[in-house]
Amino acid sequence: MSDISKRKCITYYSKRPAYVDSLSKTQVEKMTNSHGKQVCVDYSHCDFGEVGRHGAWMLNLMQHAVESAGVREVHAHVEEFDGTLSPTGFAAVVLLDESHVSAHCYYDKGILAIDAFTCGDSDPNIIIDIIHNKLVESFGDLKIVSKDEILRFRQ
Repeated sequence: MSDISKRKCITYYSKRPAYVDSLSKTQVEKMTNSHGKQVCVDYSHCDFGEVGRHGAWMLNLMQHAVESAGVREVHAHVEEFDGTLSPTGFAAVVLLDESHVSAHCYYDKGILAIDAFTCGDSDPNIIIDIIHNKLVESFGDLKIVSKDEILRFRQ
């Protein structure tokens, strides 16, 4: 793993929320045993001009990856940026019952950021691998700038 991908993660702890006292023992155990994993990948040399310069292609790829990984999608949306208010590019998200998969791209810079976060039994690496393989197939010069895996909901 490159130096650029080694990031410090800081965890902040706060007081226990009052609503926790009203939960049953089973509910608290489920929350305490919660776990999660987030995989973040940054790419360069991603020329979306080759596939129509729009985020719909990426959203479809993300939805395919989620379905192939056996994760339940609850909503999906893509927002295309035409350069009027924001630089040209897109933001896409697939909401999961376990969390989300998102992608953000700046066309003019050829950069793309993708993350997959699951907090159930599903492995976000599977989703990322499916997306990555299609990106490599579609963009010959694609380069990974960083790839990080972060364990979430740790006690």
